[in-house]
Amino acid sequence: LSSSRLAGDTIMSRMLLARSNSASRAFLYRGLRSLSSGGNISSGTGEIKNSPFEEEGIEAEGEWAGCTRRFLAPIRIAVRGSDILTNPLFNKGTAFKNGERDRLRFRGLLPPRITNLEKQKERILAAVRSEESDIRKNIMLEDLHDRNETLYHRVIIDHIEEMAPLIYTPTVGQACKEFGTRYRRPRGMYFTEEDRGHMAAMVYNWPHNDVHVIVVTDGSRILGLGDLGANGMGIPIGKLSLYCAAGGIAPHRVLPVVLDVGTDNEELLNHPFYLGTQKPRLSGTKYYHLVDEFMQAVRYRWPNVLVQFEDFSSDKAQTLLNKYRHEHLCFNDDIQGTGATTLAGVLGALRAKGEDVNSLGKQRIVIAGAGSAGIGVGQVLMQAMMEQGSTEEEARNAFFVVDQDGLLSTDRIHELSSEQALFARDVDGGLSLHGVVEKYKPTILLGMTTVGGLFNESLVKQMAAHCDRPIIFPLSNPTTKAECTAEQAFEWTDGKCIFAAGSPFDPVTLDDGRTFYPTQCNNMYVFPGVGLGATVCGAKTVTDRMLYVAAEALANFVSKDELDQGKVFPHISSIRDVSHAIAVAVIREALREGQASKLDAKAKENLEEYVAMKMYDPIYVPLIEKREVSI
Repeated sequence: LSSSRLAGDTIMSRMLLARSNSASRAFLYRGLRSLSSGGNISSGTGEIKNSPFEEEGIEAEGEWAGCTRRFLAPIRIAVRGSDILTNPLFNKGTAFKNGERDRLRFRGLLPPRITNLEKQKERILAAVRSEESDIRKNIMLEDLHDRNETLYHRVIIDHIEEMAPLIYTPTVGQACKEFGTRYRRPRGMYFTEEDRGHMAAMVYNWPHNDVHVIVVTDGSRILGLGDLGANGMGIPIGKLSLYCAAGGIAPHRVLPVVLDVGTDNEELLNHPFYLGTQKPRLSGTKYYHLVDEFMQAVRYRWPNVLVQFEDFSSDKAQTLLNKYRHEHLCFNDDIQGTGATTLAGVLGALRAKGEDVNSLGKQRIVIAGAGSAGIGVGQVLMQAMMEQGSTEEEARNAFFVVDQDGLLSTDRIHELSSEQALFARDVDGGLSLHGVVEKYKPTILLGMTTVGGLFNESLVKQMAAHCDRPIIFPLSNPTTKAECTAEQAFEWTDGKCIFAAGSPFDPVTLDDGRTFYPTQCNNMYVFPGVGLGATVCGAKTVTDRMLYVAAEALANFVSKDELDQGKVFPHISSIRDVSHAIAVAVIREALREGQASKLDAKAKENLEEYVAMKMYDPIYVPLIEKREVSI
């Protein structure tokens, strides 16, 4: 293999797209693998059979071993020599052929033995698997990320189940805590109070002109770890790795951002290796003015960019979303992404129970946690109930939201945000979580408190006592913050519960020999596809209806066999197909709403193929030096 493929229409895109026709996104890579095992490459109009062309396959010897000499459109690059080897978007490491080493002027700067993408991947996997520490594995993968993006994303895509927990939850939590002490090289952008008045110019320091997705955090609520300030950069980096690998967004089209407005974490304020602003956090109008300047600056340079808000504290998250959601292409993953993912899981759980998925309004739902995530989930579920025919009052009455002070009620309406007030009940204000479960006998229990062990044995057994198959989702991250473990849930309900968690858990075998397979209710199932669909079609906003159809597409992707095993999410290995299905669903909704500004008639007719063609798939392509020729 000899390439580096991003999808799109620019020169950089051609570099990473590596295709000379408009067949599916994975045509070339699957074709090469097929040839290596004796198969044929399709011509795009049908398989080549009984033709002399079918004899051209994978080379067995020499520098082309494991590769094909089939035509791949070359990419013209403005750098040359050793600069190529230090640019992670262009670097192929030891996979550069001798011809490239000559014409790009770095022959002699690499070891003489030439390998290919598959061999490189094997070496990386061997190195990662030899480590016992997950954080060491994370560091190894990020080092690869910084030197060879093509190989990095190939490893992630082909081994997503193994790699996702290492580059994102749960390992990313520790990576953020140690961000300052293990900092190696810059990735992303930082905006501070000192940059006020300069952001419109600052954004032009970013070297890529075609950014499609920005993930931005202010570091105020990183997972369940609290205020980590600028150390929160690990979150946008990890999320965007999943956008590229799972959602098919090209690496040169993503931008991780931290709004470094200070930190109230005393440890970081006094830490010698903390790399952020060592001042207390901005608040009030100064904070919101900084955010507003940032939003205007990125939209000015990249008018169609999708901004994903990530890990903002509950007192800011909903306010920012309400401010920008109707005028910018943006969404909050903790509020809307978690809500859509949870909705998909609940719909899958209803299917697993043999109930009608349109019976959502008949459920009794307890949400433990009234922060941005808990309220966001409630809003999405309530919207889904109304989509299914419930009135707003009927939908609202299905919820019991509990915080540290008990059941939300009108008794303390003055303390609640407008979004929380929507779920305030007229009676039983302050009733404990145990009291709510005992009195109202919920069918669904959702945890978003970041209080590890909150769902104790008596609570879970109470759920199972009044519900034949209770749905229990402890959604807090990282694993140590989960309200209960999979083993506890299955053991305490005697295997009756339908379980999904925010972090991955291993299969559970009970004493009687029954084995249960918990699935992960992780936003990575939803946000890559939503982002892909919204940016490919040129949507102007992300609407509630788009999130609803995304959840439906995800829920419908779960197979009957998976449901029979108690799984409510598809296997993580199918994540790219899930993202494709979600993207298509989002685009269809955008078309219905009149928002799909980028699609022509041909794209609309072949929407599935068009989306597939736009998805990044990392392989190596030939590089040539960009030179001006005059006569």
